[in-house]
Amino acid sequence: MNDSLPTITSRAEFAAAIRWGFAHADAQAARRIVCVDPDFADWPLDEPALLDALTAWLKRPQRKLVLLAADYDEVPRRHPRFVAWRASWAHAVDAFSPAERIEPPTLLLDDGDLSVQLVDRTHWRGRVETDRRSARLWRDEVDAVLQRCEPAFPVYRLGL
Repeated sequence: MNDSLPTITSRAEFAAAIRWGFAHADAQAARRIVCVDPDFADWPLDEPALLDALTAWLKRPQRKLVLLAADYDEVPRRHPRFVAWRASWAHAVDAFSPAERIEPPTLLLDDGDLSVQLVDRTHWRGRVETDRRSARLWRDEVDAVLQRCEPAFPVYRLGL
């Protein structure tokens, strides 16, 4: 692994690695970024700088942000800026949940060589790789799950 890649040994380093991953995907002109987590509660999705970077990335042609989570209940509580931002980008941000109850891994992937993975949520251990083969294996696994998913986390909730 390259020495310049971030390490993940704490919650703060995980958030920094996610920020780095989004920046790396943007720098590599990724067209698709996939974010996978049980609930996205610990992601830095509410940070204005990250939302500005995602906005700039999505303004480029043919960009897609894909979210996959078992449960989105924490997102409105912990990331209200992200929820409001997403309303403007609903055409470019898709959210899915698995049809069957599974515990998804915590991953950030692009369509190139990037994979950011939180391996141990209890001790905040993970890895960041820029290895095309490893990223391809993760993308294949996540794409197989996405084929059995349903749309989730609607932009506007309908109520009576």
